[in-house]
Amino acid sequence: MAKITLDNLAHSYLPNPGGEDDFALKELNHDWVDGEAYALLGSSGCGKSTLLNIISGLLQPSQGRILFDDKDVTHAPTAERNIAQVFQFPVVYDTMTVRENLAFPLKNRGEDAAYVASRVQQIAQMIGMEGTLDRKARGLTADAKQKISLGRGMVREDVNALLFDEPLTVIDPHMKWELRTQLKSLHHEFGHTMIYVTHDQTEALTFADKVVVMYDGRVVQIGTPQELFERPEHTFVGYFIGSPGMNVIPAKIEGNQAYVNGTSIQLGSGYKPLSGKVEIGVRPEFARLTRDEGLPVKVRRIEDVGRHKIVRAEFFGHDINIIADEGEAVSADMTHVTFDAGHVNVYADDWLVNGEAA
Repeated sequence: MAKITLDNLAHSYLPNPGGEDDFALKELNHDWVDGEAYALLGSSGCGKSTLLNIISGLLQPSQGRILFDDKDVTHAPTAERNIAQVFQFPVVYDTMTVRENLAFPLKNRGEDAAYVASRVQQIAQMIGMEGTLDRKARGLTADAKQKISLGRGMVREDVNALLFDEPLTVIDPHMKWELRTQLKSLHHEFGHTMIYVTHDQTEALTFADKVVVMYDGRVVQIGTPQELFERPEHTFVGYFIGSPGMNVIPAKIEGNQAYVNGTSIQLGSGYKPLSGKVEIGVRPEFARLTRDEGLPVKVRRIEDVGRHKIVRAEFFGHDINIIADEGEAVSADMTHVTFDAGHVNVYADDWLVNGEAA
């Protein structure tokens, strides 16, 4: 297990980058705590896999350093970093049995035969493959092979870090949930430093202690699921986390009031004058449809998703979403919306602005 430090780290795939836009991974300075589980979350092309491959040693960064427990490993080969990595698509030895595949990392390090057998049995149970241990990997389904890859990544207990690059892509939905639960259990039991790359917010939020949200090659927020939900530090975080995501509305800010088309909205804090692109962000969960209290909205449609209703509405020319509880009545005469003042965030040029006590 190791603390992972990213020191002035950045990477460009171009031989002579001319500016920030030429970097696939923009400058990072972060300490990732020893023994925590992190999820790297973001849309395709945001730099998640680039960062993971730098950590693993498969890619040399254009600038900066990476340290494991304060030891510089920037130019150390993958074999010297003592990490295990599981890739998006299965990597197995087809001519070996499932048992031999799982045992390979342990036998390669000269572990005792009794320990190898015990550990392989334990991992096979975890990935639900006890019944196929003596089958050749060749001919198994893609999701079965990926379970072998996951098991082989988890079989060693002495690694500095476990790295997962969208490992559940080929796994069926039910098994995804079970394997995520098992990964979480493994983390609690052994305390490995784990980094899990995904573009699926459900995977990230259910797996990780801390979620690292990336956008356009930059880390825009590191936080717990609750922090990402309640206080998105960037509008992308608000948009990407949540279903539906945060409502983002252009506004003018004066003290503890936001103005949309000249109509005021109460804020929970006071703000100094702001310049640039100014917006407010409100989660649909903190908006409430009413009959005559608040600001006018025009309801477009209502979607009943079982545990709640999603009200799709128009608010001064902007599309907004409102969450209504499953048992909450929604009628045609409900033409206004109110926002929970304490959960209205203010953004300038997409970044969260911290207000002062109102």
